[in-house]
Amino acid sequence: MEHLFSYGTLRFPRVQRETFGAELPTAPDALVGWRLGVLRITDAAVLALSGAAEHPILERTDDPADRVEGAVLELTPAQLAAADRYEVDDYVRVAVVLESGVTAWVYAAG
Repeated sequence: MEHLFSYGTLRFPRVQRETFGAELPTAPDALVGWRLGVLRITDAAVLALSGAAEHPILERTDDPADRVEGAVLELTPAQLAAADRYEVDDYVRVAVVLESGVTAWVYAAG
């Protein structure tokens, strides 16, 4: 299984069902040393699925006072590939260590 930290639309049950074919097991977690910015979405498919033109985007600060709340999703490699297709090119998938100590993928500013 893979772990993916979501702080945005991939936490939504509807987005998970449409993107992965099912709702995924999740657990609350946080990412320290990062903050949220805003990304304007223009991809029509993502707009239709998420219902939002502005999505959050992670920005690394390395400041321990910065913290982003979210959820860890457990998914298969095929579901992770589906998440890659869902995210627009402004996001880059990187590995991080979450507050819980879990290593997870996350989509962040490139």
